[in-house]
Amino acid sequence: MHLRAEAIILSVRAHGEHGAIVRAFTEADGVQPGYVRGGHGRTLRPVLQPANLVHGEWRSRTEDALAGLTVELLHSRAAMFSEALPAAAFQWATALTAFSLPEGLPYPRLYTALDGVLAAIEAAPAARGWAVAMVRYELLLLAELGFGLDLEHCAATGRNDDLAYVSPKSGIAVSRLGAEGYENRLLRLPRFLVEGGEAGWDDILDGLKLTGHFLERDLLIGKGAELLAARARLVDRLKRAVA
Repeated sequence: MHLRAEAIILSVRAHGEHGAIVRAFTEADGVQPGYVRGGHGRTLRPVLQPANLVHGEWRSRTEDALAGLTVELLHSRAAMFSEALPAAAFQWATALTAFSLPEGLPYPRLYTALDGVLAAIEAAPAARGWAVAMVRYELLLLAELGFGLDLEHCAATGRNDDLAYVSPKSGIAVSRLGAEGYENRLLRLPRFLVEGGEAGWDDILDGLKLTGHFLERDLLIGKGAELLAARARLVDRLKRAVA
């Protein structure tokens, strides 16, 4: 096995005294794990920062063996980790991707979307410029893994107008008319997910609540306690940033 590709660092785990096992996301070959000799050392640690873009080369003698990985830094986002909100966003987006995606399967739409989210966080650390992109990335991740929401028509009436809620059970949109009397049992559907455009903070937080419900129910399924805690920290910091 020999692979060379640009990749986004997703996760790094120390292995042995100085090495590290790295999971990196490539556009054509999906998530690829590899062992980086010296990856936990002082020289490579800043390179192997989640959210960094690298050129990776994976080599192994057999398909089943963990490949050795060498990396060359293409773009560093390490400096952004000194700011609490961008750091929380980087950590959540990369950890969610690393946890959710199977290894070796291509997800080019997700790769492009994740790269866009990370770039938006880097360009606008105040969050107004990237929070909408984060919600859309989470929705895309759900859809790519077979858990997409139906936000095109009302589950109760079949119509596609005045959609304002989502059923927490079916993941299908519900109009104001169809929701009458049941509003408190439904999740709010932010306007930007239906109409596009910019979003206010109330809509952004509603969007994160919506995606969070289905991520926890369908993808993390009780196994991602640390991930859910990381997401809770991100949402809490967003709330404090706009309070």
